[in-house]
Amino acid sequence: MEEKEIMTAERSLEIIRESIEQSRRAMTKQSGRPMIWWGSLVVVFAVLIAYLWTNHGGPVWNVLWFVMTVIGMVGAKMMDRQREPLPKNIIGSVIGKVWSAFGIFCCGLGFITCLAGLGVVSFKALAPTPGYFIPITSIITFALGMASTTTGLILKNRAISICSVIAGIGGFFLALHFAGGEQLLVMAAVAVVGLIIPGIIVNIQTRK
Repeated sequence: MEEKEIMTAERSLEIIRESIEQSRRAMTKQSGRPMIWWGSLVVVFAVLIAYLWTNHGGPVWNVLWFVMTVIGMVGAKMMDRQREPLPKNIIGSVIGKVWSAFGIFCCGLGFITCLAGLGVVSFKALAPTPGYFIPITSIITFALGMASTTTGLILKNRAISICSVIAGIGGFFLALHFAGGEQLLVMAAVAVVGLIIPGIIVNIQTRK
């Protein structure tokens, strides 16, 4: 009887492990298109905003990032309808929360920065010297790299993890060397390295 209970417990654990691994493979297979989609949007809007910032009115054009978010969410919903639905599981839940946290922090930071630009709030109390600035591009780039790297580690996909580390750390320090609209070109490069390239690699891997 004890032997039977041990075998049943071991089988139950094996089934759980197989279920989690199957969910991880399924999520990895379906992660390529969303990564390419969001990466492409970031590239297009980063280049567009950089051009408008430099030639037509300055940083006020950063408001277009919120437009990009709406377009991205609508496109993501359409892709969800076209692909095979995934059963709810712990893997999907954790990844969803990782990107939700990323979105909340970045949108919050962007909103507060916009208020600062309009003079509604001030960061002078945090800046001991004049000419202060918030390296928002570097911060968002680093946060993007962390979220994407975490996703790669959860999915056990080296391509996503390695590309994300390079994009996040490299983009953070590179953006510090540029000002104004030029920083957004760094953001575009980060999207290519951290989202589009690993998305393409995942698609190639899943087709084999």
